Amino acid sequence: MTKPAPLAATTAAPLLTIDDVRAAAGRIAGAVVRTPTLYSRTLSQITGADIWLKFENLQFTAAYKERGALNAMLLLGVENLQRGVIAASAGNHAQGLSYHGTRLGLPVTIVMPRPTPTVKVMQTEAVGGKVVLHGETFDEAYAHARQLETELGLTFVHPFDDPNVAAGQGTVALELLEDAPEIDTLAIPIGGGGLSTGMGVAARALRPDIQLIGVQAKLFPSMYNKLKHQHLRCGGDTLAEGIAVKVPGEFTSRVLGNLLDDVVLVSESQLESALALLLQIEKTVVEGAGAAGLAAVMANRELFAGRKVGVVLTGGNIDTRLLANVLLRDLARSGRLARLRLTLQDRPGALFKVMGLFDAHNVNIIEIYHQRIFTTLPAKGLITDIECEARDKDQLDELVVSLKAAGYAVTQVELN
Repeated sequence: MTKPAPLAATTAAPLLTIDDVRAAAGRIAGAVVRTPTLYSRTLSQITGADIWLKFENLQFTAAYKERGALNAMLLLGVENLQRGVIAASAGNHAQGLSYHGTRLGLPVTIVMPRPTPTVKVMQTEAVGGKVVLHGETFDEAYAHARQLETELGLTFVHPFDDPNVAAGQGTVALELLEDAPEIDTLAIPIGGGGLSTGMGVAARALRPDIQLIGVQAKLFPSMYNKLKHQHLRCGGDTLAEGIAVKVPGEFTSRVLGNLLDDVVLVSESQLESALALLLQIEKTVVEGAGAAGLAAVMANRELFAGRKVGVVLTGGNIDTRLLANVLLRDLARSGRLARLRLTLQDRPGALFKVMGLFDAHNVNIIEIYHQRIFTTLPAKGLITDIECEARDKDQLDELVVSLKAAGYAVTQVELN
């Protein structure tokens, strides 16, 4: 495959080098987990590409962000560190900074957006961070953190737009390519761009012909817009809140414009499917952003077909209730769960007759909802929603055919 030209080539001096990443690796060695890289036979069969997974969700704080946070703190100097550090974060940078800051004896303040999953707030506090909730987005939390930096005299540690942070994140690529040197493509999630910058610089230095594909959530295409000169709307309630950044970094944008081969977008349903697949196949829990790399491979098969792809499972901090919702929605998309809407006559025995058909097809009924008042039906009619569980889509389809043959009007409530 011919390697495409960079998105926006420049001739400026490098802002980050492989030497910076290697120095970071030596600096943080022993303080972060050297996570495993494993080949996934099943995901490779499913996607048509050879897939290697880098399990950064196995870090102590369950995310790669520890690497950059620690490297940046170790380079701040004694005077800056003694003042205490502050950051804005949707969660994972917060935990990494809090954990290693506390370990080094430093006070750490974290400003988080209010919608941050409770699990990330609790885990940040559990490892020593003081959490301040402010704003609805990362960008609002970031502005408040910079204000507190000045008011309280703290030292700000940026979650991504900092060469020292990016150098720490780049150590992921050093380990990945050492463990699986045959990899020829990386699918890297992008929020502000710290991980993709660090990994991209390291990977390109080690393998000049490697293909670098950035991945963003379709609801937050900020780096996509910047590098491709597009104006797609940026905002919404994404599963991948860890990469939900409206304004990408200036430093990271300059580096990535000369580095990435492409940036692709993934939808919420694609993120959900990838997350569920990782749990089902690899028995590993990831958050939405952690599933973005696999989602990109599954959604862009022609781009990755036949390639040897490294996918970083960037984090595993997901609220358990949200995880349950994602898994149930995935079952619904696959045809295992369904909600069937039937029009019935409001008379004794009507529901019993319908139940007989469910029983005949061995489809389990989970919930039944009746609606008699707010309908356009005559007074003697009612709408019944039946949530049910089938072996697979074929079994469910056979039930629907039987219901229609028996004279029932049936529709299936679809997910987006």
